[in-house]
Amino acid sequence: MFLTGLGTATPPTRYTQPECWDALTSSAYLSRLNSRSRAILKKVLLGKNGICSRFLAFDYLAQAFDLNPDALDARFAKHAPAVAARAAERAMAEARVDANDIDGVIISTCTGYLCPGLSSYVSERLGLRRDVIAIDLVGQGCGAALPNMRTGEALIASGRARHVLSICVEICSAAFYLDDDPGVLISACLFGDGAGAAVLSAEPLAGRRTIEWKQATTLLSPVDRDELRFERRGGMLRNILTPAVPAIAGRHVETVLTDALARANLKRDDISAWIFHAGGREILSAICQHTELTEEDVRWSTEVLHDYGNVSSPCVYFVLQLALRDRAAEGYWWMSSFGAGFSCHGTLLHVTGLPAPV
Repeated sequence: MFLTGLGTATPPTRYTQPECWDALTSSAYLSRLNSRSRAILKKVLLGKNGICSRFLAFDYLAQAFDLNPDALDARFAKHAPAVAARAAERAMAEARVDANDIDGVIISTCTGYLCPGLSSYVSERLGLRRDVIAIDLVGQGCGAALPNMRTGEALIASGRARHVLSICVEICSAAFYLDDDPGVLISACLFGDGAGAAVLSAEPLAGRRTIEWKQATTLLSPVDRDELRFERRGGMLRNILTPAVPAIAGRHVETVLTDALARANLKRDDISAWIFHAGGREILSAICQHTELTEEDVRWSTEVLHDYGNVSSPCVYFVLQLALRDRAAEGYWWMSSFGAGFSCHGTLLHVTGLPAPV
């Protein structure tokens, strides 16, 4: 299988972290929180946490405090199909395919629920064929991108599809919740909205840089499930995020990487580029500590975190796209996503050819 096109998209409006703090201090919500909660919000939004700005599905930041189930559901229903379709259109344009060429579409999300699923709405927007294989995947959190692509790989390997759209979209602002739980507060300050898409194809695209999917590995650790997951309370999604998450992520990323390299008979020095989910500054630091990588190795993840925040499942599409634009050296690339479950996934990509100088 080959990745022949990539696309990303966000809602139109970008907000800096200080702007979010100013909106919070102007709202009635801050006074409802205890002093510890107010201190947490100020530290995360104004401190050095690796995030400068986020794209959020608000016309203005006061909408962030419309925290009732109907408003949150409406936000997801309005923005998720639109942002997902824009990312898919960009991926299809890069892959030089049109709607009639797409045999399957797989969409992952965890920040909202629609029935029929997002695949119905996105297929309509893109004008995909009526017989397209449409699959909706839910509940995989930030790690969803690689299981999504593995599902596309299975469709292609079976001969049922030549081109599959892999899409992850999260409207995290449809799952923001404010109370005195530190995990909930930190989540509201870290996550941003966005979508990523890839065209997965049976053959490479002639005349373009080749990205071949070689092999994938997954680790599921239910014993860590309660450290990072969603629950529903009062009709709204509530993110559970504990301080143990960075260490858990670093440990499982290392395990998956070690296993994959052994099966491929490769060493770490054989990896030319590192594509990690940018879950947060502390998570990237834990990954470097466990894998003996440097800040330079994870620079694309760091840059995505800085400019977009943690966009959850679409994140690795953003990071991969940035590495390609930065003309990273050809060879084996390692891509890893992880999240709720606790689940961790990794895949070896083999990238050949360099794009023409701009």
